[in-house]
Amino acid sequence: MANTDWRNCIAITGAGSGFGAALAKKYAAEGWNVAVTDINEERALQTLAEIKQDAGGSFAMILDTTNPEHWQEFHDTIKARWGGLQILINNAGVATSGNIEETSIEDWQWVIDIDLMGVVRGCRQFASMFKQQKAGHIVNIASFAGLAGLPFVSSYGVAKAGVVALSEALRLEMSPYGVGVTVACPAFVKTNLLDNFRTTQENAKDKVERWMQSSGVDAEQIADQIGKAVKNRTFLLLTHKPTKAAWRLKRWLPEFYYRQLEKRAKP
Repeated sequence: MANTDWRNCIAITGAGSGFGAALAKKYAAEGWNVAVTDINEERALQTLAEIKQDAGGSFAMILDTTNPEHWQEFHDTIKARWGGLQILINNAGVATSGNIEETSIEDWQWVIDIDLMGVVRGCRQFASMFKQQKAGHIVNIASFAGLAGLPFVSSYGVAKAGVVALSEALRLEMSPYGVGVTVACPAFVKTNLLDNFRTTQENAKDKVERWMQSSGVDAEQIADQIGKAVKNRTFLLLTHKPTKAAWRLKRWLPEFYYRQLEKRAKP
């Protein structure tokens, strides 16, 4: 039986590490009840242990975002414990790289099933709850790769571009019900994203690791930016200054932007 005010409750996928864990800690420290989910039970329980002293109504669950039964169980648990949900953050994701002919169909299916369809499943599962409440906010974690049109990350970029398109449509569908939508498009940040990284390119993982280390933005800063975006009902969140400039350049001078990227695509 629900005995918690759902207006102070947040659910986060992939909260065992990275952005998800940083978000869980941020909101718990502010007194929110947090549903910590991750495909890795040990990681989820570790995050829960770190936030439990701040938010006594928090709990952890295993959630494989490709599994509809997991989503149904998660939804039912939130309904039973809290009676509703104020914020859903679809954060869980993986990464791939490689050119179009070398990236396997299996890798395409893998990244799309997790990074795109995992978000689709989350939004679909909780849409009715949010509409019935006539309140709440959905945050979908995409990537600047979903906006940038970068070479050699087409599978990852397509999955994340799908999250952006989904979020645009979802924003319009949810608006009449007073439900907000944010799509966050971070660039390189030091997280555990490379733990399951799939690539066809030699030394790609080392390069991405260096970019992550030198980005100057950490997961805690991303969590703070997402928190502000939810509060201000911001739709598109670009978290890195260089990507804000790049996004403007692509929109206003698309051919010039393309020529800059073309240099990176040369063998």
